[in-house]
Amino acid sequence: MTKTSSRGPNPIDIHVGSRIRLRRQLMKMSQEKLGDELGVTFQQVQKYERGANRVGASRLYRLSRVLEVPVQFFFEGLSDQAPVKAMADNDQTPIVYDFIQSSDGVSLAESFSRIKDAKVRRRVLELVRTLANEQEMAH
Repeated sequence: MTKTSSRGPNPIDIHVGSRIRLRRQLMKMSQEKLGDELGVTFQQVQKYERGANRVGASRLYRLSRVLEVPVQFFFEGLSDQAPVKAMADNDQTPIVYDFIQSSDGVSLAESFSRIKDAKVRRRVLELVRTLANEQEMAH
């Protein structure tokens, strides 16, 4: 079902779609392949990933099987409260969505998730923060 409202897609549908895309990319699966597994076109997969079309319960369950994640995976990162219309000044949501939509972001997330040692993960995070701070100070 396509939303025709001028308000745009529902924030929850956008979040679920971004999680579908993230997992699909981590598995190195094409939209066409995922569509074939679900019995839909790759254009329909694109609409799900953008949040333009809502994913029904049975299709979400099927997605969880095909993408080898629990159904809860698609909702991870959502707040317990209803989504608010306006974002707070310090809301990092757009940055996170942009990051997980990029191929560099997916690659970094995939590589980082393979690091099992918590100390090493913290050191990598510290390195990235230091590099980002140095870049900001240079400009």
